[in-house]
Amino acid sequence: MKATYKKSWLSLFVLSIMMLLLAACGNNTQESTEKEGTKGNNDAPAEETYTVEHAMGKTEITGTPKKVVILTNEGTEALLSMGVKPVGAVQSWLGEPWYEHIASDMEGVEVVGTESEVNVEAIAALKPDLIIGNKMRQEKTYDQLAAIAPTVFSETLRGDWQENFKLYAKALNHEEDGQKVIDDFEARIADLKETAGDKLNQDVSVVRFMAGLTRVYYTDTFSGVIFDKLGLNYSSTVQELFADNQEDLFVREVGKEVIPQMDADILFYFTYAPPGDTEATKTEEEWTNDPLWKNLNVVKAGKAYKVDDAIWNTAGGVIAANKMLDDLEKIITE
Repeated sequence: MKATYKKSWLSLFVLSIMMLLLAACGNNTQESTEKEGTKGNNDAPAEETYTVEHAMGKTEITGTPKKVVILTNEGTEALLSMGVKPVGAVQSWLGEPWYEHIASDMEGVEVVGTESEVNVEAIAALKPDLIIGNKMRQEKTYDQLAAIAPTVFSETLRGDWQENFKLYAKALNHEEDGQKVIDDFEARIADLKETAGDKLNQDVSVVRFMAGLTRVYYTDTFSGVIFDKLGLNYSSTVQELFADNQEDLFVREVGKEVIPQMDADILFYFTYAPPGDTEATKTEEEWTNDPLWKNLNVVKAGKAYKVDDAIWNTAGGVIAANKMLDDLEKIITE
């Protein structure tokens, strides 16, 4: 009886010790697991936060933006060139809704108004994590846009697309990709200068026809910046048109009496005719059939070339710039 009691007591004691040991092991395992889990979370790379200075101040952006809304035509081309397809973009000035040369790359992109009148509600519905716009076009809506997502604005829109391009690349966290795009473009400029050689020693003139308006374009324009890179100069008669105001080297609206001053070694002209607009085409026909136009030396020499308005002026971005180089290479080296 006593022997049986002792055995039972001993078994119970051993069992208790084993249970205590098992419990201790379990606690250690749980603590170890919790520590490993905590360690894993602490070691996970945090998303980078960077600050972009722009026309409206400073904006903090966290991580590389995935859902981008772009509010300028030249900005759309910047994004596409860096492999970023926007979720929303303003409609192209020409095309329904996109320029022909980017239409295939813009399938599925939502239209969010125009550069002059953006649709804030449509932008908010896309829930973007970055909005890129322009102070000259959309300054009045900046606060509304900034309340939706981090918003970065370029200052203005003129000839030098590279200035805005660098800002967009920084905002997108694609500075390396952006630099390659610019380097490739500059390499094309260098190649064309080498290929064309002395053929670039020619004077140029640029004319644009619009509904009821005709303009002569100069150095502070999309085409003008590219001409400068290539070493092409404007004719002396065109230079005279801008001699009165060296602060404004963009365009001059002119009447037919100025046609003789459009003469040059090479004349480029294009027509801004949105869908349904027949007036601009009438302006072009009226001017190019005028005796003064037909009497220009450049016209009589067969050196007046009609080029695409979207490529040579309206799009204003890097894709159009490369296509303009395609045109110039054919025309100048022919």
